[in-house]
Amino acid sequence: MALVNFANLDFDQIKQSITDYLRSNSNFTDYDFEGSNLSTIIDALAYNTYITSYNANMVSNEVFIDSATLRENVVSLARNIGYTPRSSKSSRANISFIANTAGYSVKPQTITLNKGIVATSRFFSNESYTFSIMDDITVPVVDDIATFSNIDVYEGTYVTSEFSYNSYDPNQRFILDNPNIDISTINVTWKPSEFSSVKRKYRRSDSLFEVDSQSPVYWVQEIEDERYELIFGDGVFGIALQEPNFLEVRYLVNNGDNTNGISDLSFNGKLTTSRDNVSIDAGISRITVNTPSFAGANIESIESIKKYATQTYASQNRAVTSTDYEYIIPKIYPEAESVSVFGGEELNPPQFGKVFASIKPINGAYLSNLVKDNIKREIKKYSVGGIDLEITDLKYLYIEALVNVYYDSNNANSADQMSSIVSNNIDQYASSTEINKFGARFKYSKFLNIVDNSNPAITSNITTIQMRRDLRASLNAFAEYEICFGNRFHVVNHGHGTYNGKIGYNIKSSGFQVSGVAGTVYLADAADQSLETGTINLIRLNSDSEAVIVRRNIGSIDYKKGEIMLNPINIISTSINRQFPLIEISAVPYSNDIIGLQDLYIQLDTNNVTINSINDRISSGYDVSGSDYIVSSSFANGSLVRGTVDVTTRTSSIPSTTSASSPQTGTTMSTASSNSTSSPTYSY
Repeated sequence: MALVNFANLDFDQIKQSITDYLRSNSNFTDYDFEGSNLSTIIDALAYNTYITSYNANMVSNEVFIDSATLRENVVSLARNIGYTPRSSKSSRANISFIANTAGYSVKPQTITLNKGIVATSRFFSNESYTFSIMDDITVPVVDDIATFSNIDVYEGTYVTSEFSYNSYDPNQRFILDNPNIDISTINVTWKPSEFSSVKRKYRRSDSLFEVDSQSPVYWVQEIEDERYELIFGDGVFGIALQEPNFLEVRYLVNNGDNTNGISDLSFNGKLTTSRDNVSIDAGISRITVNTPSFAGANIESIESIKKYATQTYASQNRAVTSTDYEYIIPKIYPEAESVSVFGGEELNPPQFGKVFASIKPINGAYLSNLVKDNIKREIKKYSVGGIDLEITDLKYLYIEALVNVYYDSNNANSADQMSSIVSNNIDQYASSTEINKFGARFKYSKFLNIVDNSNPAITSNITTIQMRRDLRASLNAFAEYEICFGNRFHVVNHGHGTYNGKIGYNIKSSGFQVSGVAGTVYLADAADQSLETGTINLIRLNSDSEAVIVRRNIGSIDYKKGEIMLNPINIISTSINRQFPLIEISAVPYSNDIIGLQDLYIQLDTNNVTINSINDRISSGYDVSGSDYIVSSSFANGSLVRGTVDVTTRTSSIPSTTSASSPQTGTTMSTASSNSTSSPTYSY
């Protein structure tokens, strides 16, 4: 009798296996299975076997976290290894307003903003959202004015659930019935009875550490339908509930990231006098939104749970490796959008005993010193003794692009339409998580594909890429600067300025001024014969295409490492100021696939993406021979500097210089005397 292949799960394969099995029986050797009623019976058997096999396969898949597809199963498996998936998060806004009590006959001394709803949005994205506070806020009345300043309000509906402990129900569960709960807003209050004035506030715990038999704690776990269950102590870990016990649970039901960016709010709260609880209904000013709503987030996805659950389990609530820090820091600071951590031993020279972290917050570009200190203080609970955490400021690596889009004018209305369509697609790509994270990679081929697929009328595109770092200058002080791009530079010449007015330098900078040199100056490079290293000079422009060197050897450049080092230099002003005095420095990458190395955070700078739509006269049929075809260069432009050129007339006060387009034989200028060891070094 023939052996059956039990690995076959397809219906036709199962049917064929049953048929082969029957044919192996001598009684059915010459039987026509297809032309008899037995074929129907075989179909029924095959179908039943197929359904059973499918169900068995699905069940087996749901047993493992990496293959499970149902959220309830993924959450349950993550719970087994001590991981609580991130809940949805209410967006937060900061507001201010005043209440004028001059019209009231009885002058209150204090006014209370009652917990619950405070404000309502004015039809943001065709929807109206409410913002609430979790506790009462009381302020004094001074000269008939009660000032509510810098109040943090949270998007969501204020909900209260009540539970009574029943000792006769061993299976009693404390389940919050609403989905989309921000568990960070859960507030649990215990009372011995419903009407008792004695209260005890419970705190949420994430582990059993520092929890004893008298600790008023609770734990939260996600259950089915994205709801949450509260778990209380048993008398060993945490205070045990005893009858009668009355629990009041307050929380916010929110709308996730749909409410980020709200900047127009109207007052919809309740103000009362603190002494006699009289409502204040008049004299309330318009709400000033100091900070538009931000940090709203949806519930953690299945893919994210699968990724972080295993990593968190591997860390075992201790920070030893850099990976441990990457998964513990978001736990300490939930508003972290992306985290990059690397050990000091990876640096050159190495710094043993240190771990370096760079954190991209959800809102804003940098962390405040207060937040940094809080993170470092909390991380000590997990870190090994002798290891210091250093939190560095975020280092942005900007990507700029010049996109020449060729299109068939027969299938498009206008060049402006093509540019607009391409621009919208690039904006979507620029805001995607594929780029906006540490360790991201700008994929050149994918970017070209996004442009080509923006519209059927597009026939091709020629796109050139350059990368940019922004040097934050320390004005009126000698300082050293290290600017790291983390990607190799493309070297096109030996850094002798223009060649036939087209090549330019390998690096370009925006303008700035330094002590001892008149006018606006720029950074320029001069490559060594190896084309792997070179020196940095200061240049001034006589015209768009002519530069003169005003100070030599002010630093060095490593083209392979993508690093620029500036010797002690006194910068007194910069042409660009965006909250800080900045010098933009750009270079063409050796590879158009750009990597965010270590603490570099890649961003596609859409403000510096230029899109030119060009009529493809060959595809349009206007010039089949290609005689008038507009050719776009695949190489970067030959401009000498970034931005608007600042041409400075040479004066007798300026020391002798050398034209950049001629051999460098001029007089080398000496730098101002300075002890380089005493000058601070800034790394960017």
